[in-house]
Amino acid sequence: MQYVRGMPQPSDPSRRSPRPKSAADAPESAAGNRAAAQRLKMRRELATAAMELFATKGYEATTVDEIAAAAGVARRTFFRHFRSKEEAIFPDHDDTLVRAEAVLNAAPAHEHPLDTVCQGIKEVMRMYAASPAVSVERYRLTREVPTLREREIASVARYERLFTRYLLGHFDERDHHDGNDDPLLAEVAASAVVTAHNHVLRRWLRAGGEGDVEAQLDHAFAIVRETFGSGIGAGRAKVGEPGADTAADAASGTHAQQGATARGGASAVVTGQDKVLVAVARTDAPLDDVMRTIERALLEHRS
Repeated sequence: MQYVRGMPQPSDPSRRSPRPKSAADAPESAAGNRAAAQRLKMRRELATAAMELFATKGYEATTVDEIAAAAGVARRTFFRHFRSKEEAIFPDHDDTLVRAEAVLNAAPAHEHPLDTVCQGIKEVMRMYAASPAVSVERYRLTREVPTLREREIASVARYERLFTRYLLGHFDERDHHDGNDDPLLAEVAASAVVTAHNHVLRRWLRAGGEGDVEAQLDHAFAIVRETFGSGIGAGRAKVGEPGADTAADAASGTHAQQGATARGGASAVVTGQDKVLVAVARTDAPLDDVMRTIERALLEHRS
């Protein structure tokens, strides 16, 4: 596998770095921010009106005209924000997708790409957690109305495509050949992150939106990293990069023995004639994961 950091991406005018803002740009920027906030506010008001009507009248019996009237706006205003009444039930996904992509674009070069994807999808969970009561009611409606369920599935697929593209961007596509499973691994790993998120989200929603959902999500992501983390760039420091010589020395020790693979952001190896345990961990790795990795390495070596 050829894991590369900072791999050049195809030119895309929409992704070019914005020019530095001048003082003259400030009023325009402020006006743009106000317009975006007003747009999101109206979308949420329309969504709230739609959900209340769906709950009282039923989805099929509710019309766009009734939703617009309940929100105190004209029919044409509704269609400036949504293309259909089922779309109104998910007012925040477009903005959340933008925020998730911003997390990916702003990731530091040293961060493991799978960790970055986990951080990105947390924006989705935060969207739901910001309004637990609304999210629980939305969940109930999507269970009852197949059309809304299909819309939700389509929204989830957009996140999965975003994360797959990101992970694929961290592999050298020129190295694609028989036996190189990087593209498959990237797609499966992205799917695993989304699936872990959705599993935790559904469990939280079924519990009425109560509990520390972010802690539950971190636990699920630790499992995903344990399964896929060592396959996507883990321990693949290039020669000349920090940690490359140490990794090479450990791998070539006279009696080097693998104590553990990357698990939850930590790895440990027993190396050298003196049988020294060397542990490497991310600074944000859960302490319990680090200790379990060290303990596992010691036990495996002694057995």
